Amino acid sequence: MTMESNKATIGALFFILLVAGTNVIMYGVVRSIIHSSRKGTNFFEAMGNMFNPSNQKKDDTMEELRKKVEELNGEKKD
Repeated sequence: MTMESNKATIGALFFILLVAGTNVIMYGVVRSIIHSSRKGTNFFEAMGNMFNPSNQKKDDTMEELRKKVEELNGEKKD
């Protein structure tokens, strides 16, 4: 009977850890969405960036390129 009790205890602990882990992950997802919405991005952009972090790197690279082009165009006008 103690073997069944041990299996039940292990199963209950596994379930509790599964629920707690899921809650931590969902907390992180919601927090990142809220944080990105403060920056001015909408919900769908935040979800896309969350599931594909390489997009953020591409956006950063494009932003650097835009700034460099603006600097070069400003130098031409002067």
